[in-house]
Amino acid sequence: MSNLKIGIIKEGKVPVDKRVPLTPKKCVEAMQEFAAMQVVVQPSGIRCFTDAEYQELDIPLQQDLSDCDVLMGVKEVPVELLVPNKTYLFFSHTIKKQPHNAKLLRAILDKNITLIDYELLKTPEGQRVVAFGRYAGIVGAYNGVLTYGKKHKLFDLKPAYLCHEMEDMQEEYFKVKLPPIKIAITGGGRVACGAMEVLDKMEIRRVSVFDYLYKQFSEPVYAQLHSGDYNARPDVEVWDSPDFYANPHLYKSTFRKFTKVTDLLMACAYWDPRAPKLFTEEDTRNPDFKIDTIADITCDVNGSIPTTKRATTIEEPAYDYNPATGELEQPYFRASNITVMAVDNLPCELPRNASRDFGRHLIDNVFPQFFNGDAGGMLARGTIAKSGKLMPLYSYLQEYADSAISNKERQEV
Repeated sequence: MSNLKIGIIKEGKVPVDKRVPLTPKKCVEAMQEFAAMQVVVQPSGIRCFTDAEYQELDIPLQQDLSDCDVLMGVKEVPVELLVPNKTYLFFSHTIKKQPHNAKLLRAILDKNITLIDYELLKTPEGQRVVAFGRYAGIVGAYNGVLTYGKKHKLFDLKPAYLCHEMEDMQEEYFKVKLPPIKIAITGGGRVACGAMEVLDKMEIRRVSVFDYLYKQFSEPVYAQLHSGDYNARPDVEVWDSPDFYANPHLYKSTFRKFTKVTDLLMACAYWDPRAPKLFTEEDTRNPDFKIDTIADITCDVNGSIPTTKRATTIEEPAYDYNPATGELEQPYFRASNITVMAVDNLPCELPRNASRDFGRHLIDNVFPQFFNGDAGGMLARGTIAKSGKLMPLYSYLQEYADSAISNKERQEV
């Protein structure tokens, strides 16, 4: 592509999302890096970076983006705001046939839109190249510690969303004074790394899984748990990661040994619905079930953490799960409850920092593909729809998209 005009769209989804794909400085950097690229920004009163901040760096504000080649946002675009015959990049949340977005995919096909989904932009080896996972982990771990401190009346931390930048949030770390508790972090990806980054800066010591299980400490500690630490295949003695990811339904959870020693659980691992849950609701009723606070950072409702019955909001991030009744109650209602933090849009709490990180990934990994003929096929693999049709990799979504057509429309067709 010789010349490329990119339009940064105003986020239209409710509840609002203040993040941006490119910050003002990243817009300047992108245009310096790629001489054939022009970036314009649709005015918005809700972004974490104001219109004035873009104008200060001579980034044009443009209400009508119909002359742009590519339109970029963060969250799903409302159907009524989609511009026909354009190429869009955003998180569509359609590849798992999410029911609430069937109409969106149907509209994308009807309006002849090319949809490239950030979630699908990967290296040939399958590694994602743009994501907000690190900040989900950072904010999720902070919220987890905040929730534990509030539950036990140890300290009160300023909510992350009330902090202007991450540096402001980090000032709150000095308030954290924990007893000698044990914190478990599941996972090994960006989310888990973000969570560990917070605990490390809070000077909470990391220990081995063995020591975590079998030793006592006079200070708070945490351990990182990988899939092999809490899953096992009954008919196989040696752990085999490729087999687990290929056949998770053949495995059983061995997480029970961790529930006996863990005080605060931070769930950061990707969960395949075919894989076993970490524990059961029945397990929570055992006298030796010690976990009383859970930060479900991945927020899979009714997923790997059975006490995650619903997602929470940034303003009201926690609720209590009553093990005796299986019912949800107000947060911090009784000491015997398990308090659950399950915010499903954690990076939105530090939108400025998260946006800077995201823009870095776009400049380094995605924009080059527009000018090298998509040499590695990244854009092609990430394209769900083009010219009114689903791409072959995503043809399985046809019935899902068609489900948004009313019976009357089918009869007219």
